[in-house]
Amino acid sequence: MEKIFIEALGIIAGTLTTTSFLPQLFKIIKTKSAKDLSLGMFIIFTTGILLWLIYGLLTNTLAIIIANSITLIIATTIITLKIKYDKITA
Repeated sequence: MEKIFIEALGIIAGTLTTTSFLPQLFKIIKTKSAKDLSLGMFIIFTTGILLWLIYGLLTNTLAIIIANSITLIIATTIITLKIKYDKITA
């Protein structure tokens, strides 16, 4: 029972932190602007997410693997759009 609770807690936490970036992504897509976002912060954040993903793979922790795989895709998309839209407005 305790193991199920801990796994569920990890999945819920991962879902919340992963989906927290979706409103930002949708806003960037809608406005075609990411001028107010810090590229440096997102690069550091994405590097951290990549390291968490590697950790999850090495420890075979499903909640960490799933959450960080999805977050890595979202964060990489935000970085790509930030670079794309900054070039357009420059």
